[in-house]
Amino acid sequence: MIALLQQDPGAFLLAFTALAFSLALHEWGHAYAAFRFGDGTAKDQGRLTLNPLRHLDPLGTLLLLLVGFGWARPVPVNPLAFRAYRLGLFAVSVAGILLNLALAVLLALLVRGLLALDPLGVALTFQGEGKTPLGLLALAAFYASSVNLVLAVFNLLPIPPLDGAKILQSLLPLRWHPWLWRLEGYSWLSFLLLLTVLRGPVQEVLGFARRVFFGFFFG
Repeated sequence: MIALLQQDPGAFLLAFTALAFSLALHEWGHAYAAFRFGDGTAKDQGRLTLNPLRHLDPLGTLLLLLVGFGWARPVPVNPLAFRAYRLGLFAVSVAGILLNLALAVLLALLVRGLLALDPLGVALTFQGEGKTPLGLLALAAFYASSVNLVLAVFNLLPIPPLDGAKILQSLLPLRWHPWLWRLEGYSWLSFLLLLTVLRGPVQEVLGFARRVFFGFFFG
């Protein structure tokens, strides 16, 4: 998205607003699903809201802008309060991912619609050879769609404390869960690995997901 800032600050502002909302939507999804399964921890702490200021993590947001993947401030969840522990753990973990994926699809469809309305203007705007209002809106929507796709795919990685690890945990034998929960205490190590050793492979996975996703809509 830094490239978008250099290309057009107005489109960057629109895309960054969508980014903030997307991060908030992801965490709201976790909070809402947890509440529906009987855990009011997030609600009691004011996290059952779409206000981005309640969810944004400064470092995670900055990394999303700079290196292409990041995170929001995790919603507090007490799985022991779920009415159905295993199902609740799965539903809460997958909720944010599904919301981001749905938003990615909707934004990609918006880009297709804008392209149909102003094909030349959108094409010239994307190529940096001109600007039209619909072209700038399409450019911002494209970047916002990409961000939501990245959030969905990145959080699917089975690495604690990402959602993918909890989705996998919900499917594993219950006798393993106490040990898996203890891994949450080493989240800092996971993020360190993601920013160093695993950075290249993760970016390859995310790049592949973008190519497949946008190839489907615009190929």
